[in-house]
Amino acid sequence: MRSAGFEFTTRFVDVDEQVRPGESPSAYVRRLAAEKSFAATRVDDPAEAARPAASSSPSIILAADTAVVIEGEILGKPRDAADAARMLRLLRGREHEVMTGVSLRRGACELGRVETTRVEVTAMTEAEVAWHVASGEWRDKAGGYAIQGLASRFIHGIHGSYANVVGLPIAAVYELLAEIASGG
Repeated sequence: MRSAGFEFTTRFVDVDEQVRPGESPSAYVRRLAAEKSFAATRVDDPAEAARPAASSSPSIILAADTAVVIEGEILGKPRDAADAARMLRLLRGREHEVMTGVSLRRGACELGRVETTRVEVTAMTEAEVAWHVASGEWRDKAGGYAIQGLASRFIHGIHGSYANVVGLPIAAVYELLAEIASGG
């Protein structure tokens, strides 16, 4: 966000990230983003409290959630190294989707959408899977990889927003910001 010229503060929220029965991957990431933006409205923000109530409108809250999806299966963050290896084996030599749900909230107004990017992974060998898992880079990464890191050597191509795969589709956020700033 900063490299795109946006200033922001971070609020930490805790929401249940379990997939609901029958929930599609797109609905899942959109719901989580909306729940996170709503939860952030409940977190005290000293900057917001210091702002004179009559002189400005409420802050815009941005929340997002990303999932890696292959053949309808949502791959979240690996539980451990074995789970990371399982995910990489599922992805290797195939195309998958990265879906990010985005939610912007200003007062009672909430806008959002889902950005989808297709990613092609090379046919990684078992040694390459083991090397990547041993690197530890899979930790806290949906699907067990970071496209901007060591795993970049295994990405054959992408179709859609690179920023989305990194974790936040900046162009989509910018479009939503313009919409919510104009009254939604």
